[in-house]
Amino acid sequence: MYVSSDLAPRPFSFPPEFQLGVATSATQIEGGELQHSWSRHADHGHIKDSSTPARACDHWNRVKQDTGLLRELGVNSYRFGIEWARVQPERGRFDEQALARYRDEIQLLVDSGILPMVTLHHFTNPLWFEDAGGFAAKDAPDTFAAYVEAVVKAVGDLVPQWITINEPNVYLVNGYLFGLWPPAKKSMRELRKAARGLTVASQLAAEVIRSGRSADGFRNAEIGVAHHLRVFEPLPGRLSAIACRRVEREFQERFVDSMSEGMDFLGVNYYTRERIGFSARPGEGFIKRAESENGARTDLGWEIYPAGISTLLRRYAKRTELPVIITENGAADAGDRFRARFIYDHLRELHLLMEEGMQIGGYFHWTLMDNFEWLEGESARFGLYECDFESQQRRIRASGEFFQDLCAAGGVTHEMISRYLF
Repeated sequence: MYVSSDLAPRPFSFPPEFQLGVATSATQIEGGELQHSWSRHADHGHIKDSSTPARACDHWNRVKQDTGLLRELGVNSYRFGIEWARVQPERGRFDEQALARYRDEIQLLVDSGILPMVTLHHFTNPLWFEDAGGFAAKDAPDTFAAYVEAVVKAVGDLVPQWITINEPNVYLVNGYLFGLWPPAKKSMRELRKAARGLTVASQLAAEVIRSGRSADGFRNAEIGVAHHLRVFEPLPGRLSAIACRRVEREFQERFVDSMSEGMDFLGVNYYTRERIGFSARPGEGFIKRAESENGARTDLGWEIYPAGISTLLRRYAKRTELPVIITENGAADAGDRFRARFIYDHLRELHLLMEEGMQIGGYFHWTLMDNFEWLEGESARFGLYECDFESQQRRIRASGEFFQDLCAAGGVTHEMISRYLF
Protein backbone atom coordinates (compact mmCIF):
# COMPACT_ATOMS: atom_id res chain seq x y z
CA MET A 1 0.00 0.00 0.00
CA TYR A 2 1.27 3.44 -0.92
CA VAL A 3 1.85 5.60 2.15
CA SER A 4 2.77 9.19 1.40
CA SER A 5 5.64 10.91 3.18
CA ASP A 6 3.20 13.78 3.83
CA LEU A 7 1.54 12.33 6.92
CA ALA A 8 -0.88 15.21 7.40
CA PRO A 9 -2.70 16.17 4.18
CA ARG A 10 -3.82 19.77 4.14
CA PRO A 11 -6.30 21.63 1.94
CA PHE A 12 -5.06 24.00 -0.73
CA SER A 13 -6.43 25.78 -3.77
CA PHE A 14 -5.19 26.96 -7.14
CA PRO A 15 -5.90 30.30 -8.82
CA PRO A 16 -8.94 30.39 -11.15
CA GLU A 17 -6.78 30.48 -14.29
CA PHE A 18 -4.90 27.28 -13.33
CA GLN A 19 -5.48 24.53 -15.89
CA LEU A 20 -6.79 21.27 -14.44
CA GLY A 21 -7.11 18.68 -17.17
CA VAL A 22 -6.33 15.23 -18.45
CA ALA A 23 -4.11 14.06 -21.30
CA THR A 24 -4.45 11.35 -23.95
CA SER A 25 -2.77 10.45 -27.23
CA ALA A 26 -4.35 9.55 -30.56
CA THR A 27 -2.67 6.17 -31.06
CA GLN A 28 -3.54 5.10 -27.53
CA ILE A 29 -7.28 5.80 -27.62
CA GLU A 30 -8.63 6.25 -31.15
CA GLY A 31 -8.49 2.73 -32.58
CA GLY A 32 -8.74 1.96 -36.28
CA GLU A 33 -6.77 0.02 -38.88
CA LEU A 34 -4.15 2.64 -39.73
CA GLN A 35 -0.80 2.34 -41.47
CA HIS A 36 1.58 3.70 -38.85
CA SER A 37 4.70 2.64 -37.00
CA TRP A 38 2.99 1.30 -33.89
CA SER A 39 0.39 -0.74 -35.78
CA ARG A 40 3.24 -2.52 -37.58
CA HIS A 41 5.22 -2.91 -34.34
CA ALA A 42 2.18 -4.57 -32.77
CA ASP A 43 1.60 -6.77 -35.82
CA HIS A 44 5.20 -7.99 -35.49
CA GLY A 45 4.46 -9.31 -32.01
CA HIS A 46 6.22 -6.77 -29.80
CA ILE A 47 3.31 -6.00 -27.45
CA LYS A 48 3.39 -7.91 -24.16
CA ASP A 49 -0.30 -8.86 -24.11
CA SER A 50 -0.58 -9.21 -27.92
CA SER A 51 -3.08 -6.34 -28.16
CA THR A 52 -2.86 -3.71 -30.90
CA PRO A 53 -3.79 -0.04 -31.25
CA ALA A 54 -6.47 -1.03 -33.77
CA ARG A 55 -8.91 -1.54 -30.90
CA ALA A 56 -7.75 0.74 -28.06
CA CYS A 57 -10.74 2.74 -26.71
CA ASP A 58 -12.52 3.15 -30.07
CA HIS A 59 -12.50 6.88 -29.32
CA TRP A 60 -12.70 7.81 -33.01
CA ASN A 61 -16.27 6.47 -33.00
CA ARG A 62 -17.09 7.67 -29.47
CA VAL A 63 -16.00 11.30 -29.44
CA LYS A 64 -19.31 12.61 -28.09
CA GLN A 65 -19.38 9.97 -25.36
CA ASP A 66 -15.81 10.71 -24.27
CA THR A 67 -16.34 14.46 -24.37
CA GLY A 68 -19.18 13.72 -21.98
CA LEU A 69 -16.66 12.10 -19.65
CA LEU A 70 -14.57 15.27 -19.74
CA ARG A 71 -17.62 17.33 -18.88
CA GLU A 72 -18.47 14.90 -16.10
CA LEU A 73 -14.99 15.32 -14.64
CA GLY A 74 -15.32 19.09 -14.88
CA VAL A 75 -11.89 19.69 -16.42
CA ASN A 76 -11.21 23.11 -17.89
CA SER A 77 -8.56 21.81 -20.31
CA TYR A 78 -7.85 18.69 -22.35
CA ARG A 79 -4.60 17.64 -23.99
CA PHE A 80 -4.99 15.20 -26.89
CA GLY A 81 -3.30 14.28 -30.14
CA ILE A 82 -3.77 14.39 -33.89
CA GLU A 83 -2.91 11.10 -35.61
CA TRP A 84 -0.55 12.00 -38.44
CA ALA A 85 -1.17 8.72 -40.30
CA ARG A 86 -4.90 9.40 -40.23
CA VAL A 87 -4.78 12.90 -41.70
CA GLN A 88 -1.94 12.14 -44.15
CA PRO A 89 -2.19 8.47 -45.13
CA GLU A 90 0.14 8.99 -48.11
CA ARG A 91 2.89 11.45 -48.90
CA GLY A 92 1.34 14.50 -50.51
CA ARG A 93 -2.27 13.52 -49.78
CA PHE A 94 -4.31 14.80 -46.85
CA ASP A 95 -7.60 13.29 -45.77
CA GLU A 96 -9.94 16.28 -45.56
CA GLN A 97 -12.64 14.16 -43.94
CA ALA A 98 -10.34 13.21 -41.08
CA LEU A 99 -9.30 16.83 -40.60
CA ALA A 100 -12.95 17.86 -40.55
CA ARG A 101 -13.66 15.18 -37.91
CA TYR A 102 -10.89 16.59 -35.73
CA ARG A 103 -12.35 20.07 -36.16
CA ASP A 104 -15.74 18.79 -35.03
CA GLU A 105 -14.14 17.22 -31.95
CA ILE A 106 -12.31 20.43 -31.06
CA GLN A 107 -15.43 22.52 -31.62
CA LEU A 108 -17.29 20.20 -29.25
CA LEU A 109 -14.62 20.79 -26.61
CA VAL A 110 -14.79 24.56 -27.07
CA ASP A 111 -18.59 24.51 -26.88
CA SER A 112 -18.25 22.52 -23.65
CA GLY A 113 -16.00 25.18 -22.10
CA ILE A 114 -12.91 22.97 -22.34
CA LEU A 115 -9.67 24.50 -23.62
CA PRO A 116 -7.96 22.20 -26.18
CA MET A 117 -4.21 21.57 -26.12
CA VAL A 118 -3.21 19.68 -29.29
CA THR A 119 -0.19 17.38 -29.54
CA LEU A 120 1.17 17.08 -33.08
CA HIS A 121 3.57 14.14 -32.59
CA HIS A 122 3.22 11.50 -29.88
CA PHE A 123 5.63 8.66 -30.81
CA THR A 124 3.82 7.49 -33.97
CA ASN A 125 4.77 8.01 -37.63
CA PRO A 126 2.93 7.15 -40.85
CA LEU A 127 4.60 4.14 -42.47
CA TRP A 128 5.43 6.12 -45.63
CA PHE A 129 7.40 8.57 -43.44
CA GLU A 130 8.95 5.87 -41.24
CA ASP A 131 10.12 3.82 -44.23
CA ALA A 132 11.71 6.88 -45.83
CA GLY A 133 13.99 7.28 -42.79
CA GLY A 134 11.71 8.97 -40.29
CA PHE A 135 13.18 12.00 -38.57
CA ALA A 136 16.68 10.90 -39.57
CA ALA A 137 15.87 11.71 -43.22
CA LYS A 138 17.10 15.04 -44.58
CA ASP A 139 13.66 16.20 -45.67
CA ALA A 140 11.93 15.13 -42.43
CA PRO A 141 11.55 18.63 -40.93
CA ASP A 142 9.94 20.00 -44.08
CA THR A 143 7.70 16.94 -44.37
CA PHE A 144 6.55 17.36 -40.78
CA ALA A 145 6.00 21.09 -41.31
CA ALA A 146 3.71 20.36 -44.27
CA TYR A 147 1.61 18.09 -42.05
CA VAL A 148 1.48 20.76 -39.34
CA GLU A 149 0.44 23.36 -41.90
CA ALA A 150 -2.52 21.21 -42.96
CA VAL A 151 -3.58 20.73 -39.33
CA VAL A 152 -3.27 24.43 -38.51
CA LYS A 153 -5.27 25.35 -41.60
CA ALA A 154 -8.03 22.95 -40.53
CA VAL A 155 -8.26 23.66 -36.78
CA GLY A 156 -5.79 26.39 -35.87
CA ASP A 157 -8.36 29.07 -35.13
CA LEU A 158 -9.84 26.87 -32.37
CA VAL A 159 -6.60 25.80 -30.65
CA PRO A 160 -4.76 28.20 -28.31
CA GLN A 161 -2.20 25.69 -26.96
CA TRP A 162 0.04 23.26 -28.81
CA ILE A 163 2.63 20.57 -28.09
CA THR A 164 4.92 20.09 -31.08
CA ILE A 165 6.65 16.90 -29.88
CA ASN A 166 5.88 14.60 -26.98
CA GLU A 167 8.84 13.18 -25.05
CA PRO A 168 11.56 13.46 -27.70
CA ASN A 169 14.10 11.74 -25.44
CA VAL A 170 11.86 8.70 -24.82
CA TYR A 171 10.97 8.41 -28.51
CA LEU A 172 14.64 8.52 -29.55
CA VAL A 173 16.18 6.40 -26.80
CA ASN A 174 13.61 3.60 -27.06
CA GLY A 175 13.50 3.69 -30.86
CA TYR A 176 17.13 4.29 -31.78
CA LEU A 177 19.28 3.20 -28.80
CA PHE A 178 17.50 0.32 -27.05
CA GLY A 179 15.61 -0.84 -30.15
CA LEU A 180 12.43 -1.50 -28.15
CA TRP A 181 10.13 0.88 -30.03
CA PRO A 182 9.78 1.70 -33.72
CA PRO A 183 11.95 1.94 -35.75
CA ALA A 184 13.70 -0.66 -33.52
CA LYS A 185 17.26 0.46 -34.20
CA LYS A 186 20.34 0.35 -31.98
CA SER A 187 22.51 3.08 -33.44
CA MET A 188 23.80 6.19 -31.69
CA ARG A 189 24.62 7.62 -35.11
CA GLU A 190 21.01 7.26 -36.26
CA LEU A 191 19.78 8.58 -32.93
CA ARG A 192 21.79 11.77 -33.37
CA LYS A 193 20.51 12.25 -36.91
CA ALA A 194 16.92 11.74 -35.80
CA ALA A 195 17.44 14.08 -32.83
CA ARG A 196 18.60 16.85 -35.14
CA GLY A 197 15.66 16.26 -37.45
CA LEU A 198 13.19 16.23 -34.58
CA THR A 199 14.58 19.47 -33.15
CA VAL A 200 14.35 21.31 -36.46
CA ALA A 201 10.89 19.83 -37.10
CA SER A 202 9.67 21.16 -33.75
CA GLN A 203 11.02 24.64 -34.50
CA LEU A 204 9.41 24.66 -37.95
CA ALA A 205 6.13 23.48 -36.46
CA ALA A 206 6.12 26.40 -34.02
CA GLU A 207 6.75 28.82 -36.89
CA VAL A 208 3.92 27.31 -38.92
CA ILE A 209 1.48 27.55 -35.99
CA ARG A 210 2.33 31.18 -35.29
CA SER A 211 2.24 32.29 -38.91
CA GLY A 212 -1.00 30.42 -39.59
CA ARG A 213 -2.84 31.90 -36.62
CA SER A 214 -1.45 35.37 -37.32
CA ALA A 215 -2.57 35.22 -40.96
CA ASP A 216 -6.07 34.28 -39.81
CA GLY A 217 -6.17 37.17 -37.35
CA PHE A 218 -5.94 35.18 -34.12
CA ARG A 219 -3.68 35.91 -31.18
CA ASN A 220 -0.46 33.99 -30.89
CA ALA A 221 -0.78 30.48 -29.56
CA GLU A 222 1.16 29.12 -26.60
CA ILE A 223 3.55 26.44 -27.85
CA GLY A 224 5.76 23.98 -26.00
CA VAL A 225 7.43 20.58 -26.04
CA ALA A 226 6.36 17.91 -23.53
CA HIS A 227 9.61 16.64 -22.01
CA HIS A 228 9.84 13.40 -20.06
CA LEU A 229 11.93 14.26 -17.00
CA ARG A 230 13.11 11.83 -14.34
CA VAL A 231 15.12 12.24 -11.17
CA PHE A 232 18.36 10.32 -11.75
CA GLU A 233 20.36 9.32 -8.68
CA PRO A 234 23.76 7.55 -8.80
CA LEU A 235 24.51 4.15 -7.36
CA PRO A 236 27.52 4.12 -5.00
CA GLY A 237 30.93 4.77 -6.54
CA ARG A 238 32.74 7.42 -8.57
CA LEU A 239 32.11 5.76 -11.94
CA SER A 240 28.41 5.52 -11.18
CA ALA A 241 28.32 9.22 -10.35
CA ILE A 242 29.96 9.96 -13.72
CA ALA A 243 27.52 7.66 -15.53
CA CYS A 244 24.54 9.28 -13.81
CA ARG A 245 25.72 12.76 -14.73
CA ARG A 246 26.15 11.63 -18.33
CA VAL A 247 22.58 10.31 -18.49
CA GLU A 248 21.22 13.57 -17.08
CA ARG A 249 23.24 15.61 -19.56
CA GLU A 250 22.72 13.51 -22.68
CA PHE A 251 19.12 12.45 -22.28
CA GLN A 252 17.51 15.34 -20.43
CA GLU A 253 19.49 18.59 -20.42
CA ARG A 254 20.50 18.37 -24.07
CA PHE A 255 16.92 17.89 -25.26
CA VAL A 256 15.47 20.54 -22.99
CA ASP A 257 18.14 23.04 -24.04
CA SER A 258 17.91 22.42 -27.77
CA MET A 259 14.11 22.25 -27.96
CA SER A 260 13.13 25.10 -25.62
CA GLU A 261 14.37 27.88 -27.87
CA GLY A 262 11.45 29.99 -29.04
CA MET A 263 8.90 28.08 -26.95
CA ASP A 264 6.32 29.71 -24.68
CA PHE A 265 6.28 27.14 -21.90
CA LEU A 266 8.12 24.08 -20.66
CA GLY A 267 5.94 20.98 -20.78
CA VAL A 268 6.95 18.41 -18.16
CA ASN A 269 5.85 14.77 -18.05
CA TYR A 270 6.87 13.41 -14.65
CA TYR A 271 6.42 9.87 -13.35
CA THR A 272 9.32 8.53 -11.27
CA ARG A 273 13.00 8.50 -10.30
CA GLU A 274 15.67 6.03 -11.33
CA ARG A 275 19.08 4.98 -10.04
CA ILE A 276 21.99 4.94 -12.48
CA GLY A 277 25.29 3.08 -12.26
CA PHE A 278 28.32 2.21 -14.36
CA SER A 279 28.29 -0.85 -16.60
CA ALA A 280 31.37 -2.37 -18.22
CA ARG A 281 29.30 -3.42 -21.25
CA PRO A 282 29.74 -1.12 -24.27
CA GLY A 283 26.45 -2.34 -25.74
CA GLU A 284 24.64 -0.74 -22.82
CA GLY A 285 26.48 2.54 -23.31
CA PHE A 286 28.40 1.81 -20.08
CA ILE A 287 25.16 2.60 -18.23
CA LYS A 288 23.33 0.39 -15.73
CA ARG A 289 19.77 1.23 -14.68
CA ALA A 290 18.41 0.16 -11.30
CA GLU A 291 15.26 0.64 -9.31
CA SER A 292 15.36 2.62 -6.10
CA GLU A 293 15.58 0.39 -3.05
CA ASN A 294 12.94 2.34 -1.15
CA GLY A 295 9.45 3.61 -1.74
CA ALA A 296 6.09 2.43 -2.98
CA ARG A 297 5.67 1.37 -6.60
CA THR A 298 3.06 1.45 -9.31
CA ASP A 299 1.84 -1.65 -11.14
CA LEU A 300 4.73 -1.17 -13.59
CA GLY A 301 7.28 -1.11 -10.78
CA TRP A 302 7.92 2.63 -11.06
CA GLU A 303 8.78 4.25 -7.75
CA ILE A 304 6.25 6.80 -6.50
CA TYR A 305 8.35 9.83 -5.63
CA PRO A 306 6.31 13.07 -5.50
CA ALA A 307 9.21 15.16 -4.18
CA GLY A 308 10.97 14.56 -7.48
CA ILE A 309 8.60 16.85 -9.35
CA SER A 310 9.81 19.77 -7.21
CA THR A 311 13.45 18.80 -7.67
CA LEU A 312 13.09 18.79 -11.44
CA LEU A 313 10.96 21.92 -11.76
CA ARG A 314 13.37 23.97 -9.65
CA ARG A 315 16.20 22.86 -11.91
CA TYR A 316 14.59 23.12 -15.32
CA ALA A 317 12.34 26.14 -14.82
CA LYS A 318 15.48 28.05 -13.87
CA ARG A 319 17.46 26.52 -16.72
CA THR A 320 14.91 27.47 -19.41
CA GLU A 321 13.44 30.61 -17.81
CA LEU A 322 10.04 29.41 -19.04
CA PRO A 323 6.73 28.99 -17.23
CA VAL A 324 5.85 25.35 -16.63
CA ILE A 325 2.84 23.18 -17.44
CA ILE A 326 2.70 19.61 -16.14
CA THR A 327 1.63 17.94 -19.37
CA GLU A 328 1.55 14.40 -17.90
CA ASN A 329 1.62 12.82 -14.45
CA GLY A 330 -0.02 9.56 -13.53
CA ALA A 331 0.31 5.99 -12.30
CA ALA A 332 -0.52 2.46 -13.41
CA ASP A 333 -2.93 1.35 -10.68
CA ALA A 334 -5.46 -1.24 -11.87
CA GLY A 335 -6.96 -1.61 -8.40
CA ASP A 336 -7.23 2.16 -7.88
CA ARG A 337 -5.51 1.66 -4.52
CA PHE A 338 -3.41 4.81 -4.42
CA ARG A 339 -4.15 7.02 -7.44
CA ALA A 340 -6.08 9.68 -5.51
CA ARG A 341 -3.24 10.04 -3.00
CA PHE A 342 -0.72 10.06 -5.86
CA ILE A 343 -2.54 12.99 -7.47
CA TYR A 344 -2.84 14.83 -4.16
CA ASP A 345 0.86 14.47 -3.31
CA HIS A 346 2.05 15.73 -6.69
CA LEU A 347 -0.39 18.64 -6.70
CA ARG A 348 0.70 19.51 -3.17
CA GLU A 349 4.29 19.80 -4.43
CA LEU A 350 3.13 22.08 -7.25
CA HIS A 351 1.15 24.26 -4.87
CA LEU A 352 4.18 24.73 -2.61
CA LEU A 353 6.30 25.73 -5.61
CA MET A 354 3.67 28.23 -6.70
CA GLU A 355 3.66 29.70 -3.20
CA GLU A 356 7.41 30.21 -3.65
CA GLY A 357 6.67 32.18 -6.82
CA MET A 358 7.23 29.62 -9.58
CA GLN A 359 5.06 30.07 -12.68
CA ILE A 360 3.11 26.82 -13.12
CA GLY A 361 0.19 27.13 -15.49
CA GLY A 362 -1.53 23.80 -15.14
CA TYR A 363 -1.64 20.07 -14.44
CA PHE A 364 -2.78 17.40 -16.92
CA HIS A 365 -3.31 13.97 -15.38
CA TRP A 366 -2.36 10.89 -17.37
CA THR A 367 -4.91 9.75 -18.27
CA LEU A 368 -8.65 10.04 -18.91
CA MET A 369 -9.28 6.30 -19.36
CA ASP A 370 -7.37 3.04 -19.61
CA ASN A 371 -5.83 2.78 -23.06
CA PHE A 372 -3.28 1.07 -25.31
CA GLU A 373 -0.13 1.68 -23.26
CA TRP A 374 2.59 1.06 -25.87
CA LEU A 375 4.62 -2.11 -25.15
CA GLU A 376 2.38 -2.90 -22.17
CA GLY A 377 -0.65 -3.01 -24.45
CA GLU A 378 -3.98 -2.99 -22.62
CA SER A 379 -2.54 -4.35 -19.37
CA ALA A 380 -1.28 -1.12 -17.74
CA ARG A 381 -4.24 0.77 -16.27
CA PHE A 382 -3.65 4.52 -15.94
CA GLY A 383 -7.22 5.79 -16.33
CA LEU A 384 -9.44 7.87 -14.09
CA TYR A 385 -12.06 5.83 -15.93
CA GLU A 386 -11.83 2.07 -16.24
CA CYS A 387 -12.23 0.92 -19.84
CA ASP A 388 -13.53 -2.55 -20.68
CA PHE A 389 -11.88 -3.04 -24.06
CA GLU A 390 -14.26 -5.84 -25.05
CA SER A 391 -17.49 -3.92 -24.43
CA GLN A 392 -15.97 -0.41 -24.62
CA GLN A 393 -17.83 0.50 -21.45
CA ARG A 394 -16.30 3.29 -19.35
CA ARG A 395 -16.72 3.43 -15.58
CA ILE A 396 -15.43 6.17 -13.32
CA ARG A 397 -13.04 5.07 -10.58
CA ALA A 398 -12.94 6.52 -7.07
CA SER A 399 -9.82 8.44 -8.11
CA GLY A 400 -11.86 9.89 -10.97
CA GLU A 401 -14.41 11.10 -8.45
CA PHE A 402 -11.55 12.66 -6.47
CA PHE A 403 -10.39 14.45 -9.62
CA GLN A 404 -13.98 15.49 -10.31
CA ASP A 405 -14.20 17.11 -6.87
CA LEU A 406 -10.75 18.64 -7.36
CA CYS A 407 -11.88 20.37 -10.54
CA ALA A 408 -15.12 21.57 -8.95
CA ALA A 409 -13.33 23.01 -5.91
CA GLY A 410 -10.26 24.30 -7.75
CA GLY A 411 -8.15 22.49 -5.18
CA VAL A 412 -8.39 20.08 -2.26
CA THR A 413 -10.86 20.58 0.59
CA HIS A 414 -11.09 19.11 4.11
CA GLU A 415 -14.04 17.02 2.94
CA MET A 416 -12.02 15.56 0.06
CA ILE A 417 -9.17 14.66 2.40
CA SER A 418 -11.55 12.82 4.72
CA ARG A 419 -13.35 11.03 1.89
CA TYR A 420 -10.51 10.01 -0.42
CA LEU A 421 -7.16 10.13 1.39
CA PHE A 422 -7.87 8.13 4.54
